[in-house]
Amino acid sequence: MITLCAMFANATVLDRIDGRYHRLLRANEPPERHGELCRFCGRRRTHEGFYIKRTRVSSSGQVCPAMQALALFVQFALAICVSATVPLPNIERKTSFPIVPNKFIVEFDTAADIPGKRSGEAPHTHILRSWTERGVGFHVGHKYNAPGLFVGAAITLNNTYDVKQLGQTSGVLAIRPSFTYQAPKPVFSHVITSPSDPAVPPETQSTHILTGVDKLHAQGIFGTGVNIGIIDTGIDYTHPALGGAIGPGHKIVGGYDFVGDNYTGGNTPVPDDDPLDQCNGHGTHVAGILGADPDNPFNISGVAYEASIRAYRIFGCTGDVTDDIIVAALLLGRSDKQDVLTLSLGGADGWTESTSSVVASRLAATGTVVTIAAGNDGATGSWFTSGPGNGVDVISVASLDNTVIQLQNATVHGVANPGIPYYDLWPLPIPGEWPIYATSNDTTIIDDACDPLPDSTPDLSGFLTVVRRGTCTFVQKLTNIADKGGNVALIYDNGNGFVPIDTGTFTNATLIQAADGIWLVSQFIAGAPITISFPQSGGSFGFPDPSGGLISSFTSYGPTNDMYFKPAVAAPGGNILSTLPVPLGSYAVMSGTSMATPFLAGSAALLLGVKGKTTAVALAARSLFETTAQTIGSDHTDVAPLQTATQQGAGLVDVFTAIHTETLVTPGQLVLNDTANYKGFQSFTVVNVGKTVKNYTLNHSPAGTALTYQPGTIFPADGPVPLSTNYATVKLSATSLTLHPGQSSIISAHITPPSGDDPSTFPVFSGFIKIQSETETTHVTYLGLKGSLKDVQVVDNTSATFGFDIPALIDAAGDVQTGPQNYTLLGSDVPLGLSRLAFGTAILRYDLVQPDISLVPTLDPRSLKDGNPVLERNLFSFPHGKPNTFAQVSIVGSLFEIDYIPRDPENGYHTLQFSAQFANGTDIPTGNYRILLRTLTVTGDSTQEKDFESWLSPIIGVFPNGTSDSA
Repeated sequence: MITLCAMFANATVLDRIDGRYHRLLRANEPPERHGELCRFCGRRRTHEGFYIKRTRVSSSGQVCPAMQALALFVQFALAICVSATVPLPNIERKTSFPIVPNKFIVEFDTAADIPGKRSGEAPHTHILRSWTERGVGFHVGHKYNAPGLFVGAAITLNNTYDVKQLGQTSGVLAIRPSFTYQAPKPVFSHVITSPSDPAVPPETQSTHILTGVDKLHAQGIFGTGVNIGIIDTGIDYTHPALGGAIGPGHKIVGGYDFVGDNYTGGNTPVPDDDPLDQCNGHGTHVAGILGADPDNPFNISGVAYEASIRAYRIFGCTGDVTDDIIVAALLLGRSDKQDVLTLSLGGADGWTESTSSVVASRLAATGTVVTIAAGNDGATGSWFTSGPGNGVDVISVASLDNTVIQLQNATVHGVANPGIPYYDLWPLPIPGEWPIYATSNDTTIIDDACDPLPDSTPDLSGFLTVVRRGTCTFVQKLTNIADKGGNVALIYDNGNGFVPIDTGTFTNATLIQAADGIWLVSQFIAGAPITISFPQSGGSFGFPDPSGGLISSFTSYGPTNDMYFKPAVAAPGGNILSTLPVPLGSYAVMSGTSMATPFLAGSAALLLGVKGKTTAVALAARSLFETTAQTIGSDHTDVAPLQTATQQGAGLVDVFTAIHTETLVTPGQLVLNDTANYKGFQSFTVVNVGKTVKNYTLNHSPAGTALTYQPGTIFPADGPVPLSTNYATVKLSATSLTLHPGQSSIISAHITPPSGDDPSTFPVFSGFIKIQSETETTHVTYLGLKGSLKDVQVVDNTSATFGFDIPALIDAAGDVQTGPQNYTLLGSDVPLGLSRLAFGTAILRYDLVQPDISLVPTLDPRSLKDGNPVLERNLFSFPHGKPNTFAQVSIVGSLFEIDYIPRDPENGYHTLQFSAQFANGTDIPTGNYRILLRTLTVTGDSTQEKDFESWLSPIIGVFPNGTSDSA
């Protein structure tokens, strides 16, 4: 074991980036990759390795099968050596669940269904009075009164334990915690300085060409008469491209500020009637994608720039928002008769059950088109969908990368050459023409300039040095060149990829392609009279983006934990030029599903503008966009599978086809569920709404099967999620079809899950059933899981994250409690619960139980090694939910419960700071106890003990005076 530990002593490097730790596997990774940006997750390499835990990704974007076993072996070896990713001292002593303490959103019944209500009395009056009469102390933040959608209130309790009183009041339908959502942050952002800025795409309307918007604009279709509500950070309506003012007759016709500039998500909102934002900018960028007027210096235009926009500001200049405010904005948008509501916001949720998701779904189901960002957590892997985009009937929007990126071109003098592209948005600030010097005449050398350059090297201060990438870091090479006076360098690629690199403080150096570097060295060897210059203007050009036209790697993967189809459809969201508040620069290029979402909202506005603003059209919008979308590959080769529907949804929106199609297919998606609840027999309807007879052929086009878990582990696979070419089998009731105008046909499909994949990877299979006529192609998308969600382990009980087994209790000294221990429960002398979720759960509870509880926990029975007896397995009941008939195990009292929470990302975890009271506010009496953690498995029955995972802590002694020999 000593040899094994020594072998891997340097195999893990901890590096904190964007608030997260990342484990880097260093084996077989050339050090010169130091500083690269990973084009899949967008994070920067600062050591030798990709930011992908437990799997390796090649520069082509495919998982390297040969490295998977090594990665798992390294992980295993590190666990044996107790190598922790998150150091124990870094764990803060506080409750870290993503909810607002003491704040709840309570849904009321309709007035007619509340017993005991006084005649003519509103539900709010009756229920709030009832709470007051019960002695409940509370503050009302929002009152919601939208019958048929949502009636209720957001309240903050003076004491958390009063939540039980809320549920015992007649007329209360549901009580949900108020969740916090982080402010939307683009994956990439660059402020544009002028029309000649190299970051400006050469074809500023490339996204319109990709989606058919340009054809609709050519037909005079601009969204006229459609009302769109943008729920975001507010809008700088003073921007010339956004109309320059607010009010009737302007593009931005009105809106509301729910929060004020200084709101952070943790303080009191200060609302007003003015949704102006000149300090954040996200909402202004969103507004430009949707509605920018074309008469601007960059020749960009919004998708539906003649639509009327209302701005609903729910973020301050910085900080987050709670979903009680999101709900208020959604309902105001409906009250203001907005035809489309768009939200470029959200957070990892995994479920369809948060209040904002539920309300958004109800709005969508009753005639408002609701588009919401799918999220930017693609690097975290599957089962990590974003709320409120998880709302069942909303359109969750994935992102597609733009087709070009802006690079610079160096000019070659003395020898005929069209120019040498180098990977930089800006020109290198180097005047004049530079002769070249190659550090090696051998273009196959693997360690060029990794050692000090020989004494024969001339003074390089007057040369542009050409050096091959390989073996050591870029900075190491440039340091050795600088030792000989050189400060201008071109590093030519060695096949690892033409990507942005980090050259440290050496600002006059960049990467060029391998072929260009080899050519330069050949010219140097030949003594050609060659010089290189770097034009300070006019050198920018559109370089084909290697990932252009593919789903953006940052797009979050679905499906939801309860197997809903998310995301629904994709739109352009990578490298998008749009408006920014005037004080912040007026224009910027940004990337994110935040950018794709308003594009889809604008697409919906074009649809409503042509087909009419009726409920029927709004309800059909999602299926129409899904069935006419363009399916997207996982890369640009002909042999690669189509991208899994768990990331691309039904494909890239084709707005022109959606509006002009003469073939309607419903439904747009077939959800087969997991194999334990499998629905393999499905049907869909094809309708010919054209004026001529149409002959159709039907065929199956499978997508890559997403291997959502790492083989043989309880951990989801990080993104990009590996894809298998083991596909489902689809048998159709008809493979050809003839329909006369107005005629329809129902097609049956029998879909059989694929075989061959490791079941421990929980393969999610998907694909498209295509319906092709002589002039059109439409499709219906299917999705299913080979495996049972009920078998997915919820609680992480490994040592991978901390170096010790979890769940665990952390004592007042910050140490892991391993045996019986006393606490006074006074001040900081309380235990801290530490847990991590490998999958989402609908119920997570902590309860206090007797030390000899008749229960064998499902997780880590080693925690009972402290000498107390473990009796035969028994059943226990819960103080909430449906009654059950099973034998009961006594529960002393409930400590904490949270419902519908997602799995944790890599190195994420939850802590719970216990106190001297139960959740109902009563004091915990003196005595010996254990803490029982339980989580409901997915699809589990909350009345069945067998459907819960459970963990029992070591014994804790509760002695306020600090003295006892009992524990």
